Amino acid sequence: MKKLLITGASGFLGWHLCQLATSTWEVYGTYFCHSLDIPNVKMISVNLTYLPDLKRVFSEIKPAAVIHTAAQSQPNVCQVQPEESHLINVKAACDIARLCADDQIPCVFTSTDLVFDGYKAPYKETDSVSPVSIYGEQKVMAEQGMLQLYPMTTICRMPLMFGSPTPTAQSFLQPFIQTLKQGKTLKLFRDEFRTPVSGTTAAKGLLLALEKQVQGILHLGGKERISRYDFGRILVDILDIPTEQITACRQQDVKMAAPRPADVSLDSSQAFALGYSPLSVREELKILKETHQL
Repeated sequence: MKKLLITGASGFLGWHLCQLATSTWEVYGTYFCHSLDIPNVKMISVNLTYLPDLKRVFSEIKPAAVIHTAAQSQPNVCQVQPEESHLINVKAACDIARLCADDQIPCVFTSTDLVFDGYKAPYKETDSVSPVSIYGEQKVMAEQGMLQLYPMTTICRMPLMFGSPTPTAQSFLQPFIQTLKQGKTLKLFRDEFRTPVSGTTAAKGLLLALEKQVQGILHLGGKERISRYDFGRILVDILDIPTEQITACRQQDVKMAAPRPADVSLDSSQAFALGYSPLSVREELKILKETHQL
């Protein structure tokens, strides 16, 4: 099998991606802080922000393709640590694009729906970017820099993702469930809309984008535009928790370091046409419950 290098294998998305990729690729996964074992994946410790280390990994592995998921993906952290987060979110991404260009191998990059300001959803790939947070700005810089260095790069804009916890990471779902199971009230935004998918569905979309050798930008959102509050109502129904534990609030009611756009729902019809087929939020959550992953 050909060699696939997955950066950020210890992250939520990277871990889910590794689970699926091993059926068709010889997978090499990178991690920085969080060491872990993933069956059938050769794990490598590397500082992606240090170019000599990155060059060494490319030279030793000689990958046939790269999916770059590693990032500082918490907007609030990026907002208060812009220089540190820039190194992994922008510099490392551009370095990887340059190395992929040198070898002329497929390069898939995971960007975000937060490149948009939230005023003109649903967003297509051709819509202008206008981020409101430093994290969104960094992803725009990475997108533009990578495409300039290597036009064959695939930029996959990812939506809000949820799913089972991994050995070293979790989604927003786990704190939600912990709060609910403690009998506490969960306050969720009624005025923030996304097109969420599970980590497994997102991973399938990335592998599809790689298989189809998509060039340029591709949106991998779900088929539903949904608020966090309505997501929570479906969750408590699936878990058979009293709906009274979910209450609605507004973004302005919660102080956060990073500004949050109101509606960054993605139009992913291009991906759907390629065969990307997310399930509904209810179906995804039901599967997670039935497989004891909630």
